[in-house]
Amino acid sequence: MIRIENVSKSFALHNQGGAVIEVMTGATLAVAPGECVALTGNSGAGKSTLMRMIYGNYLTASGSIRIGDIDVASAAPREILELRRTTLGYVSQFLRVVPRVATLEVVAEPLLAVGTDREAALARARDLLTRLNIPETLWGLSPTTFSGGEQQRVNIARGFAHTYPAMLLDEPTASLDATNRDTVLTLIEEAKGRCAAIIGIFHDAPARDRVADREVDVSAYTPARAA
Repeated sequence: MIRIENVSKSFALHNQGGAVIEVMTGATLAVAPGECVALTGNSGAGKSTLMRMIYGNYLTASGSIRIGDIDVASAAPREILELRRTTLGYVSQFLRVVPRVATLEVVAEPLLAVGTDREAALARARDLLTRLNIPETLWGLSPTTFSGGEQQRVNIARGFAHTYPAMLLDEPTASLDATNRDTVLTLIEEAKGRCAAIIGIFHDAPARDRVADREVDVSAYTPARAA
């Protein structure tokens, strides 16, 4: 479902005379349906950079990143937007939503975007918010007013609302209490059970051990260590 082949990435430092920093070279990885692969490596190894390339936020210098039949590395912007709408979910550490939109609508929006019946979408949103212990009294309020932990849980609910065939998870259990952490890990296990292909960054080692089928050390693709 996810296939990364010979991907490289560099950044040009325009404020330093156009110096080019090569941050990744030759990254190769495949993730099958129902599999969760954890990206590991020291800080700065390129875990987040690789995730952003997979999601289409960063352009690759070379190589291919295929999600199903779409090569993100060469796809047109409209193709990437459609891929994100229907196929590739992304749970980041931070909630970014339009202000003043109610929490229930924020969580239901990915389902409404793919044509799910409104009542079914709202029912799914209610279920996820309940499971993640967001009080019903908050559902009609904008999550931009919530605490950091509440915003993270709303973000997780939104990310798992639609049954994406492929998912990217960036520290999904960071800063969560034990109860909500267990709920998130269960959601990941449920996604694997419906054959979603998942790539995640988990600094929480026990969480990684529970849901990841294998690990890939991104440090192997950093030029300083590849020599």
